[in-house]
Amino acid sequence: MTFLSRLTGFTRDMLMAVLFGASAGMDAFLIAYQIPNFFRRMFGEGAFSQAFVPVLGETKSKGTQEDVRGLVSVVAGTLGGVLTLITILGILAAPVFILMFAPGFLKEPGKYDLAVELLRITFPYLLFICLTALAGGVLNTYRSFAIPAFTPVLMNLSMIGAAIWLAPFFEQPVMALAVGVFIAGVAQLIFQFPFLRRIGMLPRPRWGWRDSRVRRILKLMIPILFASSVAQLSLMINTVIASMLMTGSVSWLYFADRLMEFPLGIFSVAIATVILPTLSARHAEASSDAFSHTLDWALRLLLLIVVPATVAMFVLAGPMIATLFQYKSFTAEDTVMTRNALMAYSVGLLTFSLVKVLLPGYYARQDTRTPVRIGVQALFAGMVMSVVFVLILKQLNYSSPHAGLALATSLGALVNAALLYRGLRQSGVYQPMQGWLRFGSQIISASLVMGVILWFVSGDLAQWIDWTLFERAWNLALMVVGGLFTYAAVLYITGLRPRHLTAPQH
Repeated sequence: MTFLSRLTGFTRDMLMAVLFGASAGMDAFLIAYQIPNFFRRMFGEGAFSQAFVPVLGETKSKGTQEDVRGLVSVVAGTLGGVLTLITILGILAAPVFILMFAPGFLKEPGKYDLAVELLRITFPYLLFICLTALAGGVLNTYRSFAIPAFTPVLMNLSMIGAAIWLAPFFEQPVMALAVGVFIAGVAQLIFQFPFLRRIGMLPRPRWGWRDSRVRRILKLMIPILFASSVAQLSLMINTVIASMLMTGSVSWLYFADRLMEFPLGIFSVAIATVILPTLSARHAEASSDAFSHTLDWALRLLLLIVVPATVAMFVLAGPMIATLFQYKSFTAEDTVMTRNALMAYSVGLLTFSLVKVLLPGYYARQDTRTPVRIGVQALFAGMVMSVVFVLILKQLNYSSPHAGLALATSLGALVNAALLYRGLRQSGVYQPMQGWLRFGSQIISASLVMGVILWFVSGDLAQWIDWTLFERAWNLALMVVGGLFTYAAVLYITGLRPRHLTAPQH
């Protein structure tokens, strides 16, 4: 289901690139789209989910079904009330938000005004998607992972439909995308209802600000708000700087980021989502060995998939962009600019993934303070690098200073992942199982062999730009299949077998 979600999301982004290109209108929409998503990832998928799921899991383990239903109802009512107020304020303060996130748009008044108008349509998405995240947390706790993973498909289909059928009716075609975002928010929330009813968890929302369980979740949320959203804060800083660069910079970074998010969402987020309830249960049972083994298994599985994905994305960045995006409104220059950003982002694919999987090791134990401290350090490092890299690249007259923002984001994630890992090891929560040296050498060897072969056979980017759609797609497909075969073959030759990655049974 996660793969289907990412696949339709990828189709959505391809369509947006083809129909709208890296234009001023697309820059304006992406800012209006990123602002509610920034808060969604902080509240919905970040702080709220990471604080709510452990408390819900503990209530489910130690309480009755009625206790769980009561918790869901009071949290739904309180969260919904707060989000409604935030949404109203967000719509009224749209000009301020655009000024905060994209001050560079003021140089082009039409671009600024369009972004404000778009944000007033997209901001209510925050309300709907955060309540959808609540429903997803409940379903995941009851081990119903498929429905929450499928839900984003509705978002992608809504935006695809809006781009194709609604855009011709607007003077500014990108307005249709904003309408599609609003419709998707409503559809995603309603879609959860039958499945919540099936497990007896459809809430009857009621206000409960003073409820002890709500206060406990809020107490856990406050520090997580920062720690789980370091990447989003870094992205916001990059967006501010990108808005001051040449027109198209916001779009180039967005399309590169979406390509990087594709494997991140399919594998890393999926693994992190699955292990959080399990880790919470192991902690509640005081089973430290099982907790460590679960985390160890998740890290092995993650590296098996993400290390080769990182290498392949770096080597094939240009061919991928040309094949997937370069048609109609998306020019050859857009391909080169997006390629440069994607190569910088690919450096951080592994570290972003590690952060996703390591954070549940803290949140499952309801330790929110440590990630906060680590998040502050990583964010500060990323901020400094963003400014320094852009200034250096502009001083060198490099044509793609926006790539410096992507590289800073990747290196900031490296700092975050390294400190999170060190914290888990020093506290004794995670003890690596035997075989890591051999396993790591197998993964690195197979990835390097694959990368070298892909580098030689991929050729020059100019060749890909000149090819037809069929030639690009055929050659890229051959390289993907060939790279996968090469990677699997080297792993097999070096002795890695599926049984070595069996999930721990406790």
